[in-house]
Amino acid sequence: MLDALQMYMQGRLARATTVSWNDIIFSGTEWLFLGALTPITYYLARRFPLRRETAGRTFAVHAVGSLTLCVGWASAGMLLRLALGTTDEHRTLPRQFVSWILTSIPWSVFMYFAVLGCVYAFLYFSEAREREAQTARLAAQLAEARLGALRTQLNPHFLFNSLNAINVLVRDRNTEDASRMLELLSDVLRSALRADARHEIPLREELQFIEQYLAIEQVRFSDRLCVVWSIDETVRSASVPGFVLQPLVENALRHGIARRSEGGTVEIVARREGETLVLTVRDDGQGLAKVPPPFGVGLTNTRERLRTMYGNDASLSIVPSSQRGTIAIIRLPYHEGSVG
Repeated sequence: MLDALQMYMQGRLARATTVSWNDIIFSGTEWLFLGALTPITYYLARRFPLRRETAGRTFAVHAVGSLTLCVGWASAGMLLRLALGTTDEHRTLPRQFVSWILTSIPWSVFMYFAVLGCVYAFLYFSEAREREAQTARLAAQLAEARLGALRTQLNPHFLFNSLNAINVLVRDRNTEDASRMLELLSDVLRSALRADARHEIPLREELQFIEQYLAIEQVRFSDRLCVVWSIDETVRSASVPGFVLQPLVENALRHGIARRSEGGTVEIVARREGETLVLTVRDDGQGLAKVPPPFGVGLTNTRERLRTMYGNDASLSIVPSSQRGTIAIIRLPYHEGSVG
């Protein structure tokens, strides 16, 4: 359209009265022929991608491709001139055809490699996006496999500790408590196995699981264990990693309450601080013997799970209480709705 407009304006300026409409039609139509021939560039770009090891062959192919485009464009233009009757009567058709090829070469080569550059840029962009998507898929699969491995380590760890407690009751011939503990353990295992398919669950489900777990421990500790719940009701729908509180509660019982003949108290706290969910397990036991404390299987796996799922946005810390005992604190991003 621009070339046709240019030809029209030049005709008006040159002759002021007469405008060659055949020349205008030719000027506007020949670009359509070029557009119809550009799939040659696209096909060769897809067929011969630019690689260092095949750069020479690829350049030769595109050199031939640009000349093919030139000959095709000149041929179509020559046929259009014949149809419009705008050929030069003083020169033979072969001479006019060769002349038109020579005239078309600069534009043909320029347009060929301009389109070639665009096609290559689009192909490389698509490949880069595909590589990014593949990398993201591999990273997600790796994280999923890592979380699964950590979870399979955590479940047996909890199970063996519970069976050891039942074994102690059996040795003490406390069959009633041992039987009660087995019933509770079956309920806990049912909940644990049901949650295996999800890495995040609502906090209320995690708290229900901890209640079941503490019911087992209260059989073992009898009246030596007191549990205090300080749960903000507004955070019960928050998403948390499944099985995230059990290692903290177990750590408080083993290293805090179990070492005191008079027993003690475990307090479980859940609250929101801005965009952060804070989960706290506090005991009034003997406190930390070492700073920083050694992390066992449960706490180590919990820390690794938090790092894998949330990166630097989540943390697990064990600190001494200002009064007596130990505080385990988990901080993670606050969001609602389980992602599985």
